[in-house]
Amino acid sequence: MLDLLIKNATLPDGQTKADIACKDGKITAVEAGITAEAAEVIDAEGQLVSPPFVDPHFHMDATLSLGTPRMNVSGTLLEGIALWGELKPIQSVDDIVARALRYCELAVAKGIGAIRSHVDTCDDELKGVQALLQVREQVKDYLDLQLVAFPQDGVLRDPTAMQNTIRALDMGVDVVGGIPHFERTMGDGAESVRLLCEIAAERGLMVDMHCDESDDPLSRHIETLAYETQRLGLQGRVAGSHLTSMHSMDNYYVSKLIPLMVEAGVHAIPNPLINIMLQGRHDSYPKRRGQTRVRELRDAGVTVGFGSDCVMDPWYSLGKADMLDVAFMGLHVGQLSSRADMAWCFDAVTENSARIMGLQGYGVAKGCDANFVLLQATDRIEAIRLRAHRLAVVRKGRVIARSNPVTHALNLPTGPAILDEARVPFEQ
Repeated sequence: MLDLLIKNATLPDGQTKADIACKDGKITAVEAGITAEAAEVIDAEGQLVSPPFVDPHFHMDATLSLGTPRMNVSGTLLEGIALWGELKPIQSVDDIVARALRYCELAVAKGIGAIRSHVDTCDDELKGVQALLQVREQVKDYLDLQLVAFPQDGVLRDPTAMQNTIRALDMGVDVVGGIPHFERTMGDGAESVRLLCEIAAERGLMVDMHCDESDDPLSRHIETLAYETQRLGLQGRVAGSHLTSMHSMDNYYVSKLIPLMVEAGVHAIPNPLINIMLQGRHDSYPKRRGQTRVRELRDAGVTVGFGSDCVMDPWYSLGKADMLDVAFMGLHVGQLSSRADMAWCFDAVTENSARIMGLQGYGVAKGCDANFVLLQATDRIEAIRLRAHRLAVVRKGRVIARSNPVTHALNLPTGPAILDEARVPFEQ
């Protein structure tokens, strides 16, 4: 007796049709015509089954705090950082836990199965760290939450940030973070990268740096991050998040930089919604697009995963925990318009981000964890086009969220009709 059997599913390649058998939290078979009995059977009716969405860059300690204590009037990154500094002293651990748990519920409903959240360590009470460690434990049965020790005000610029960051790691935070471009000087920024990477190497941890989130073409800490990754043998364990200065760098320098990243095995995490909103604020026209060189990084062999970064917080007043919104924006800003490009954008919020986070047992294949999402779409491109409805979210072989298909009832002069957007024909 199976725990769950999905019949007539379309697999992520958009071509293969198969049934998916689940038992004891694992996928036991992916093949056509499975006839075993199951406690629950779902007929996918040809709709897409995807591995869970993965958000490799988020700030859960700030999420859903919009308007507290005030709004970001300028809409800039720096005012957002200042506003966050005003919020930190007045929020409690319980406040952070409540908001974070609410966000986790939204994320699960949208098919997110794993989130990497940065948590501010420039707070002597470490309220955010305390809160998110609680949340990580509370949600572990339905969501993988990976935490990054993030010294928001600069690990050298803030007088207690280094000791607080080490305390956070001692408390059980998973990943070493940093923000070198926010240090007082370029030299301090490079030194912060060195120190933090050495801590990660000593502890056997991954690294994820907010790196060069700036329009300044001379903000080049990703070069230092690639160097330290190689020097310390951290290949495959390091990510540079944002990397927005790369959209302003001259092409000759980038032709040197990207091969260094490839050689070091450094991953890249653009955040399309936030990068396009916050960057280019000092430009009149033409305005820079604000997103790093996604196509060039991908084509060179860098693993690129899209993150959402923020939802209703000091930096971004919109968002709904939807990684397909993130893919949709990344596609447009990066002009990734070929069929292969668009399908790759779906991978950037699933498989690529899972690889960056080092998730085990991820995928829709025999032996993987029985974690997946049934979407009201027939392939990856259609899923992005429609920001497809999540019909069922499965975790360890159990349906933890479900909803009815979205249709539109029409009453036109030609007669009544029911429209399902996902059934609009397309001849490829």
